[in-house]
Amino acid sequence: MRLITFCVNAFVIVLAASSASAGEVAHLDWSQLIDQSAQDYDDPYRDLSTEQLVSLVTVAQLREKAEQGKSIDKEQLSRKTASLTAEGIDVDDLIANRWIVADRRERAATSGNKAVDGREVILSGFVIAGPADADGMATAYLVPERGMCSHMPPPTPNQMVRLRLPGNWQPRAMYQPVQVSGLLSIEPTTHTVQVVDGPVPMHATYSMDVSTIETSGLPQADEAPAALGQQPAG
Repeated sequence: MRLITFCVNAFVIVLAASSASAGEVAHLDWSQLIDQSAQDYDDPYRDLSTEQLVSLVTVAQLREKAEQGKSIDKEQLSRKTASLTAEGIDVDDLIANRWIVADRRERAATSGNKAVDGREVILSGFVIAGPADADGMATAYLVPERGMCSHMPPPTPNQMVRLRLPGNWQPRAMYQPVQVSGLLSIEPTTHTVQVVDGPVPMHATYSMDVSTIETSGLPQADEAPAALGQQPAG
């Protein structure tokens, strides 16, 4: 029994080592692109209602104008400050720490998982055609859900991958479902892309030099142009 247990354990160790080898192509889900260490932080604004957030912003703006020597509605400032304080909100502390929280939120949204940086991976999602690179190579953006950047807000940067496409491949339709494989890199970029609702800045934490693209056997996207003003590829 001990010999069997030892052999099983040894097999598991070898298998784990093989899976972690640099040459293996890893199937990723979108949650693995996020730097989880950047997600755990104190956000005192998280539990505020929309009305409380609006009031807090108003107070911060009025105080900033007052500090600049500009004329303000002092009665409004006093009234909103008193209302927030009565609701148990520490106005001074929240305003003093707003940029610290903003920085933490940005890190949570943009930080990539270093464990997948520089690895050959396989990832599934939906593509949006992008502008060609300076060298003429076709590009697209991979997002986790259909409708993002058009009818839905863009995903956070660490949930968007800018694809450098092989050959002249282009998506046949907006949000065509694909499975791509290639070299994934943490390489933040920003480019403006024309989509259904107009120009949208695409902030992507990742880029991928795509080696293969699979579309067969996947749910078909709506037959709409790949991007506004762009004809589907033949």
